[in-house]
Formats: sequence, structure tokens, C-alpha cells
Amino acid sequence: MTTSAGPVPPTVTTAVPARLDRLPWSRWHWMIVVGLGTVWILDGLEVTIVGNIAGRLSEEGSGLPITSAQVTGVAAALYVAGACAGALVFGRLTDRYGRKKLFMVTLAVYLGATAMTALSFDVAWFFAFRFLTGFGIGGEYAAINSAIDELIPSAYRGRVDLIINGSYWLGAVGGSLLSIVMLNTALLPENVGWRVSFALGVVLGLAILLVRRQVPESPRWQLIHGYGEEAEQLVDSVERRIEEEKQRKLPPADRVITIHQHKSVGFGLIARTIFRRYPRRAVLGLSLFIGQAFLYNAITFGFGTILTTFFGVPTGHTGYYFAVIAAGNFVGPLLLGKLFDTVGRRIMISSTYLLSGILLFVTAWLFDSGALTATTLTACWCVVLFFASAGASSAYLTVSEIFPMETRAMAIAFFYALGTAAGGISGPLVFADLTASGVVGDTAIAFRIGAGLMCAAGLVAVFLAVPAERRALEDIAEPLSAVPPGSGRSGPTGRSGS
Repeated sequence: MTTSAGPVPPTVTTAVPARLDRLPWSRWHWMIVVGLGTVWILDGLEVTIVGNIAGRLSEEGSGLPITSAQVTGVAAALYVAGACAGALVFGRLTDRYGRKKLFMVTLAVYLGATAMTALSFDVAWFFAFRFLTGFGIGGEYAAINSAIDELIPSAYRGRVDLIINGSYWLGAVGGSLLSIVMLNTALLPENVGWRVSFALGVVLGLAILLVRRQVPESPRWQLIHGYGEEAEQLVDSVERRIEEEKQRKLPPADRVITIHQHKSVGFGLIARTIFRRYPRRAVLGLSLFIGQAFLYNAITFGFGTILTTFFGVPTGHTGYYFAVIAAGNFVGPLLLGKLFDTVGRRIMISSTYLLSGILLFVTAWLFDSGALTATTLTACWCVVLFFASAGASSAYLTVSEIFPMETRAMAIAFFYALGTAAGGISGPLVFADLTASGVVGDTAIAFRIGAGLMCAAGLVAVFLAVPAERRALEDIAEPLSAVPPGSGRSGPTGRSGS
């Protein structure tokens, strides 16, 4: 069909989104969580290993002529810069070509770059492969978060998204403990241990790749892009599996939506949607990402240096301290995640940001006054990051669910890239210089900057956070391709499900 304005895109009326949201939790959902969420473990493993081996890499005999400041500063900034670039490139491709294709491609990029990092014998190559590793991880953030939120039922979306993003810290625990073994020169030579650490990350990634092959494409993406029949068939098969598992029939879906189908959405329309249609939400997303990016990228990349510089902790022992902090980071989303679905997004997002910022100010004061030891500093960080981790994870949840479906991956990519570029690239560079000075007051300044940005983001959330708890994605932000009710334009009617 055509009009004077050009061809009219086909429309479809379907209950697929409602059918997905009314599903009870099942083994199928656990498969989604394992297949998609475990990559965050790899990210945590990567970042933590680099932070903990910084001292060893800079030692004579490591096989790489590099300084500790270059590892925690330049290499860290390049990793984050790569993640920003990867998020933007792969985010656009994810919205255009689908979630499944891209979360396979991005993992392959990550694995290849990590393997080459282990084989680096020159500083320039080490820097290049750190950038490419980040490039793959950045693409993962866009592809994975959009797929998770489109596949998980609305009643569980908040806690699942937070816990999956928080699983980064399981990798951090593993990276910390692994670095203790790999840096033990009684077991492995100085120029081998750090290489084996990266190689083990590749092995874990290959295992995840095998599991991820079973994760389906997002039916919501299929509906928008002209694969309505495939979406219906996929949801039919999922419903049959869950009915067999639960030994009962599922209730019928309670709503349908009519949408125009198309192959892609232009970048200009995406930008206009985010900044003109939802300017308050854009401010919210940017604030949350800048706050958490500076805090985490500045502090976690340099924590090992703080321990060795100010408290004389041996390089091979820093992993013990970081493992404790990482465990606290994971416990935060694990224990607080459910409250984001029950108490609500606005209260939980604002309170976790504000609490972590205030507690970080207290930690900076204690550190500056000389009242802390390596152990008590670690304890303070556990408390700060218990709340900060839940807040940081909620940033990804927020930008994933408050914009229309057609822009989801690109919105995640944009806010991640912009927020991380502001706080994640400058953070490690500034922090490396401050800690390298050996002056306690300089390091305390970095703490205070991170605390101030977290508090500012929390205040923004008080006024601008969206009450998205237990709501369908299509209710939070109507798809750009949705046909207004009563317009008289409709297409084939999708089934409401069993």
C-alpha cells in the first residue's frame, strides 16, 4: 500500500509483549540469565586483574617495559575509551540487526583481544589490545542489557537486571584471588603469571559462548523489524516449555499492541526521541552514568596502588583486600535488588546514590586524617560500595527501560559512552596522577570528587527518576512504531497466547 507520502509500512497487532511479561519465572529465564549475564563476570575479571597486576607488570622481569602509572592510567583509560567506542558502534548495529547476532559478535571480539593481550611483548601492543578488549565489552553492554530487559518479565526486571550487572563483582572476586596465585613467583615466573591470568579469561569466555548460543533473539525486536511470525512462534514454544515445567496452563495475555514494522530507525530520529521527546530522562541517564563511572573507573583501577603506596601492602597480597571489596559490591545488588521492584525505582535509585556518596565523603575524611589502615579502609569501601554497586547497576536498568524499544540499545550505548567518557576516561588518568604523588591529601581529593558526583546524581534521581517498577516496557515508553488507538490503521491480529 502506498500514499502520496510514500509506502505505508505493514502493521501487526500482537500480544507478544504482554505474553512475555505475564510468564512465571522458569528454567528458561535462568538460561537467559546465565547466557547473557555471565559476561559481566569476565569484565570484572579483566579490570580487577589489570588493577592487581599493575605493580608486577612494572617490575623488572615482567617481560613488558611498562610503569605502574601506565597500567592504571593510560591502559585503563584506553580500555574505557574502547568500551565507549564499542558501545556506540555495536549499539547502533544491535538496534538494526538484532540482539542475538551482536551479543555473539561482541563476545568474539572480546575473546580475541584478551588472548592477544596475554601475548603482548611491547607496550604499544598492550595498549592496543586493551583498547580492543574494551571495544568488545562496550558492545556487550548495549546488546546484553537491551536483550535482558526485553526477555525478562516486568515483575522481575529490576532485580534481575541489577543482579546481572552486579555479577561483575563475582568476576572481580575471581580476578582478585586469581591474581594472588598468578603473581606467586614460587608457582609461575614473573613474565608468565600475568599472561596466564588473561588466558584463563579466554577459556571462561569460550564456555560462555557455548551457553549463549541457546539464547534466542528478542521477540520484541523481531516484531518491530518485520519478523512477527517468528516472534509468535518463539513465544509459543517458550509458553509450551513453561506449561510443561509448571504443570498448569498459563492465563491469557491481557493486552495487545499494534505497531508499524520496519527494518531500521535512523540515527537522527533516535537522537530527537532521546533529547526532544524525553529531555528529563536524558538528564537523568547522563547524571547516573557520570556519577557511577567516575567512582568506579577512578577508584577500582587504582585501589591496588593505594594499598601498596600508602599502606605498604605487598603486590602479591592486594588481591585479598580487593576480593573482600568485590564481595561487598555483589552483595549490594543481590540484597537490594528486589526493593527496586517493590519499594520503587525513585526511592531506591536516589537513596543508593546519596548514601554511597555521603559515606565516601566520610571515608575521604578518615583517610586524609590518617585514621585508616589497609584493613579499615577496605571495610569502609565495603560499606560504600554495598550501596554504590546497586546504584551503579540501576543506571543501566534505567536507560534500558525508559526509552522506546527502537532506541533501546543505542540509548544504553550513548549514555554509557558519554557518561563513561566524562568520568571513566578522565577518572583513571587523574586518579593515577594523584595516587602516584604519594601525598595522602591528593588521593583524598579524588575520593571527594567521586562522592560529590554520586550525591549530585542522587539528587537528580529524587526529582527525575521514572516509576518503572513492575510496568511493561511499552507502558514506560511507547514504541515509536506504535499505532495510536482509534487511528483505524491495523494489520493482522497476533494471538493472545494460551
